[in-house]
Amino acid sequence: MRIASEWIEGFRIAVQQIAANRTRSVLTGLGVAIGIIAVTLMGTAISGIDQGFDRSMSGFGDDVLYVEQWPWTTIDDYWSFRNRPDIKLSTADRLNEMIEANSHSLLELAVAAPASMQTVIYGKRQVSNVYTMGTTNEYAFISATDCQKGRFINEFESRGGRNVCVVGQDVASGLFSGEDPINRVIRIRDQEYRIIGLFARQGSFMGIFSWDSQVVIPLASYIKYFKSNQENASIRVKVKDKTRIKEAEEELRGDFRRIRGLWPEQQDNFAINEQRALRSSIEPVKAGLSIAGLFITGLALFVGAIGIMNITFVSVKERTREIGTRKALGARRRTILIQFLIEAVSICLIGGAVGIVLAFGLFLWIGSAFPAFPIQFSPMLVAAALGICVITGVLSGFAPAWQAARLNPVEALRYE
Repeated sequence: MRIASEWIEGFRIAVQQIAANRTRSVLTGLGVAIGIIAVTLMGTAISGIDQGFDRSMSGFGDDVLYVEQWPWTTIDDYWSFRNRPDIKLSTADRLNEMIEANSHSLLELAVAAPASMQTVIYGKRQVSNVYTMGTTNEYAFISATDCQKGRFINEFESRGGRNVCVVGQDVASGLFSGEDPINRVIRIRDQEYRIIGLFARQGSFMGIFSWDSQVVIPLASYIKYFKSNQENASIRVKVKDKTRIKEAEEELRGDFRRIRGLWPEQQDNFAINEQRALRSSIEPVKAGLSIAGLFITGLALFVGAIGIMNITFVSVKERTREIGTRKALGARRRTILIQFLIEAVSICLIGGAVGIVLAFGLFLWIGSAFPAFPIQFSPMLVAAALGICVITGVLSGFAPAWQAARLNPVEALRYE
């Protein structure tokens, strides 16, 4: 009960002192506010990058392996990769035979998906650099993308190589200006394709490639009109259990080496790609942003903490006689210590609250001015910022509060 009354009294005195020295308190808390703005914006940026990257990666699928000529990571020897044999479309059928023959296989399905960049035309409108992919009806079991309207290619259309297609959101908006694209006929390389489906919006990959700027046609039609000897296929393989994707990758590597007829001492002449290779590329960016943000945040909070410590020392000097009077009347050291700590923490919390409000305003402005910039404001960041304020207040206010608590009441009463 006594401790509770000491805290209540400490809060009351802190409010009175902050109100009596408003200008000084605001200026003191300004350093903390700047630090909180820095830590909040840094946190929103890192969180936004994570979420934006996860959305970008969703198009690749976290349970899909890609067998291709080129790796997605940094290439050291260009010519060694350039001279690798092409990935043939028939490889997908061979892989499916091996998967079916292995009752314990961790792989589920292999689908060929060659692609190239094409120009799509409708009337006088056209969209350039559209990712045009040929595949089978089984691609629907591998892709995580659903159709917002219409449907995907069926088995009859796939086997017959019918001139039908499914388009992405950017292609539809560029050609039809928001109108329903279903059953419209578009042209790709002088071939007409009837739209039977519209993909749901997927977003872009790191601002480089848009999943919404794509057209999918039957594989037989793609081979007939677009496939050339210089183009490489991509074989996409679905994994049964994504928690065992590393084991599935090794199984796929063994199967593909058997298809290629490679001896044990020979190196792979193909690449198996998946999300982790791309995810690792974003880690240095996040690490650099975190280091820069922590440095700026730490510097700002350090300046703010020094200011609070200085003002608290000044406050102790100004109220030395008051402290002496209270101790002469029976106030304990703990009571005086709590009083000045509460005052320091309160100034930090006020500065932190101002910083959070300003950071949220900047967050809204950045979101409207730069909609492509990935930032995410979360309640956890607000809680973390307030926690930092409390820690900063305790650390910066402890030394002057301890000095006040240890004052000799007789000497304090004589202080002029």
